[in-house]
Amino acid sequence: MTAPPGVRHYLDHASTSPARPEVVEAMLPWLAGPGAADPARVHTEGRMARAAVEDARERVAALLGARPREVVFTSGATESINAAVWGATRLRPSGPVVAAAVEHSAVRQASKRAAGVAEPAVDGRGRIDVAALSRLVADGTALVHCQLGNHEVGTIQPVAEVVAVCRERGALVHVDAAAAAGHVPVDFAALGADLLSVSAHKLGGPKGVGALLVRRGLRVPPLLVGGDQERARRAGTEDVPAIVGFGAACSSLDLDGEAAAARAHTERLLAGLTAVPGVVAYGDPDARLPHIACVGVDGVEAEAVLLGLDQAGVAAHSGSACSSESLEPSPVLEAMGVEAERSLRVSVGWSTTDGDVAACLEAFPRVVDRLRALAL
Repeated sequence: MTAPPGVRHYLDHASTSPARPEVVEAMLPWLAGPGAADPARVHTEGRMARAAVEDARERVAALLGARPREVVFTSGATESINAAVWGATRLRPSGPVVAAAVEHSAVRQASKRAAGVAEPAVDGRGRIDVAALSRLVADGTALVHCQLGNHEVGTIQPVAEVVAVCRERGALVHVDAAAAAGHVPVDFAALGADLLSVSAHKLGGPKGVGALLVRRGLRVPPLLVGGDQERARRAGTEDVPAIVGFGAACSSLDLDGEAAAARAHTERLLAGLTAVPGVVAYGDPDARLPHIACVGVDGVEAEAVLLGLDQAGVAAHSGSACSSESLEPSPVLEAMGVEAERSLRVSVGWSTTDGDVAACLEAFPRVVDRLRALAL
């Protein structure tokens, strides 16, 4: 059954979330005219742009529990992650990097390109085994990665314990908070991490902008050189409209209210999806990001389920967050020891309605039943 034209239900916020109305409104004045000036210039227009960038920096810092001077604007979490890996491995060029298989592909690939990588084990819910990680961290370790929450199954990671291990061994630690920021509290100061990555579009900001948080007192070589922007930590003219939009997203979201609504939506989704025979939930049922729900569907291919839901007007996702073009087996689920080729991830956000959830729960059993019947 195909959805009526124009009726769509977007349940892929963990991939990217639509820009909030406040974000669009805040960006518009900076897209043309005097608002398009280079914030590095001393003329009036340049000073206005600089003030807008610094105001946004304060808003981002406030959401993430950081000092404004610790915020380095980037093109997104992928660049932030690559910059963190580049900088840390240049400070300690002979040291290995520690990264679990459940980390995002940007973390794993950037690390493998820069250095040898040691992978700590994870449990069946996707949680890093801190004891296993501890055995891999030595005095010469260049960098240890620990995501705040998993991008695919939503499991919250033991960041505080990982940071404590790194402090004992003198290793730098990077936290990938792209999936978590804007959905659960993030306190950079309390975490005690050295580096932290976020993307604006994951929380209702614009695409193409993010931040790398760099702990006060830590100087890492910049990935991008060619100018003294961002206090010589990231070269390139700042994208003022996008940065302003990022700041607007951070200050306009209602963290507690949106998290409660998201958890109610995903609990309803998990209850309804797993009521279908042969469907099981993945990840930690309690210690998880509130907006992500992931299930395994026995007997049908992930791509067919996604296409069936899409025909019914429901947008969802399967597999690793950046490998959907090839729909390769999920390295996250493989590391967890569960079925890696038949997953479905539904994720909600600031614009999700009860109707979106209902549409998914109405379409999913029909899609699965039809596909299973075809396979007989």
